[in-house]
Amino acid sequence: MNKLELKEFLDEKVIQYNNQDFIDSDPVQIPHLFSQKEDIEIAGFLSATIAWGNRKMIIKNSHQMMELMGNTPYDFVMSHTEDDLIRLEDFVHRTFNGKDFSGFIKGLQHIYKNHGGLEAVFAKHQEKDSLQKSIHEFKKIFFEIDHLPRTQKHISDPLNNSAAKRINMYLRWMVRQDTKGVDLGIWKTISPALLSCPLDVHSGNVARKLGILTRKQNDGKALNELDLKLRKMDPLDPVKYDFALFGLGVFEGF
Repeated sequence: MNKLELKEFLDEKVIQYNNQDFIDSDPVQIPHLFSQKEDIEIAGFLSATIAWGNRKMIIKNSHQMMELMGNTPYDFVMSHTEDDLIRLEDFVHRTFNGKDFSGFIKGLQHIYKNHGGLEAVFAKHQEKDSLQKSIHEFKKIFFEIDHLPRTQKHISDPLNNSAAKRINMYLRWMVRQDTKGVDLGIWKTISPALLSCPLDVHSGNVARKLGILTRKQNDGKALNELDLKLRKMDPLDPVKYDFALFGLGVFEGF
């Protein structure tokens, strides 16, 4: 395919997968359970954090996280007691356990009490062509308070050459102005043009087969290479192509 044919092919796949049906099999359904901005942000952040492995298990365990917080995530974050955190101790999703969960609740409370909330932190550190420094600075702020060293591994740092798939996916959910009702687009202080593709094994493999990614590892350098290609196809909404790449890989075995 030439460049025009490739763009037309991917645009068609975006239309195919970027619709309400996508929500049923994706953890993006978790923030869709809520209507208050802070509840949406926190539900999205926690479910994106555990978004690796079997998708049904991710969704099941994300629902369990919400239930453990009484299905009022913002209220739980802001007004929990130590006894409330004890309820979280038995939670586990792969290597993310109850102690990590408690650490995330405390980190989120710190973000909302002392830094104006999640959107404010990410917006403050955005650069003119990237949100990767925002993720780096967010991680520093999130772990300013006392925490277990092991918990830090659950937020990736792009400045350490990580593709930071889960947090880039979270930013897509919060920032992208999606007329199809999948991405929530509740953050208005960050441009969707700055978003990076949530690069994982599926989207990476498809991108390589289509010739828009040459680097073999799914790391920060590969993400930068892919971002540059996708931004040429659509400078205003480059990560819409995540639906095409992911859909081709997961649903079509491309």
